Amino acid sequence: MKLRQRALDLLARREHSRAELARKLAPHGEPSEIADVLDGLERENLLSNARFAEALAHARAERYGSARLQVELRAKGVPEGIVEQVVSEARAKDLIAARAIWTRKFGQPAGDAAARVRQLRFLVSRGFPAEVARRVVGDWSED
Repeated sequence: MKLRQRALDLLARREHSRAELARKLAPHGEPSEIADVLDGLERENLLSNARFAEALAHARAERYGSARLQVELRAKGVPEGIVEQVVSEARAKDLIAARAIWTRKFGQPAGDAAARVRQLRFLVSRGFPAEVARRVVGDWSED
């Protein structure tokens, strides 16, 4: 199978970052050949780090916070400028998303300190900044 066709098959399933696609194509071609194919796909706008980052942010928006998104984008090899732009947009929505997740999971204020810590830990583990988690758990009725 040709390298370009393999890349197109992968892109047909979902968006990929350039680094992620290069890693998946590595066993099937030489690095210079892979770079040429990826450059061509970018010129044709079939491969886009920005589009990949937006798609990932959209997919993770209802379940995870901006901190987790930032880690995932960096792990996928997205350039730092795009990461910062997408994460800043996600940060603006963190409070609303965290409240929605907290409401689905807990629905009522913590009864004691241990329950409060458990709720805070849950939100932070989902990638929400600690300040957002404190606002949601501590000031849950504040809109």
